[in-house]
Amino acid sequence: MLKHRLTFGPIFILLVALLAWLDEWLDAQPAPAFLGRETFPPGVGVFVVVGVLGGMGAREVARILRAKGIEIGTGVAVTVQLLGLLAVALTPSDSNATIGLAAGMSSSILAYVIGVLYAVRDRDVQGAIGIGSGVLMIHVYMGLMFGFLVLIRREHSIWLLVWVLASVKSCDIGAYFTGTTIGKHKMIPWLSPGKTWEGLVGGLLTSGGIAVLGSWLLARNGIGAPTLGVSAVMGVLMGGVGQLGDLAASLLKRDAGVKDSGTSLPGFGGAMDVIDSPILVAPLAYWGLEIAYILGFWSTTSI
Repeated sequence: MLKHRLTFGPIFILLVALLAWLDEWLDAQPAPAFLGRETFPPGVGVFVVVGVLGGMGAREVARILRAKGIEIGTGVAVTVQLLGLLAVALTPSDSNATIGLAAGMSSSILAYVIGVLYAVRDRDVQGAIGIGSGVLMIHVYMGLMFGFLVLIRREHSIWLLVWVLASVKSCDIGAYFTGTTIGKHKMIPWLSPGKTWEGLVGGLLTSGGIAVLGSWLLARNGIGAPTLGVSAVMGVLMGGVGQLGDLAASLLKRDAGVKDSGTSLPGFGGAMDVIDSPILVAPLAYWGLEIAYILGFWSTTSI
């Protein structure tokens, strides 16, 4: 597994950098007349990537739920995931808070209705509660929550979004190498036997350090980012919440008796194994950036 990750890891890093550049490039390109603006809105590339990865994740969650006896098809899972993402992406940036709240609530209601109708499609009420709840979970988990990455991109530079993702995933890397080197005290052996307290500390320190380095580089290049102190705090928080996201995915798999979420990404397993931490971090990162900006803990010049 380590050999595969070391091989494909750099490829994924280059791919992320290429997609970030492409997303930024699209911002300056002429937009079709029906969009009502001169250039493409920010985040078109992010929306596509999140849509694809979220769809893959929805497919894997549906597979896990089927292993638990909750019969949710791949098609309905991907549909409600996309519905949640569209509710986030299509809400106008200049709309008031009430409209944004109504959009999210309405999409959740529609997803639940879709789930219930899907459950009774064969005129059989057995399993309706589980299917309806499972469909709603996929909608929120892989749609609305993951959609916060699109919101971050709509309001900030694509490179600030890369900063968020790098801070989160660096915690995984730091925790892995620290845990395998000096890890002795198991953290939650009944849920994730491989995780240790030493690994967690190493991961949090890594994510905090990467966040500080990243914000310094962004500010040095004139890109808005939180100040170094706030970045350190955000890095540690994002790393910790990312670990909770990983544990939440492990909880789903263990409850269903499924060892792996999938094998779609070589060296990493399924899509969930890559996006489980960013999904839970995305809402935290969005609000953290908003608060830092509003309170003035923000820098756009060399520090």
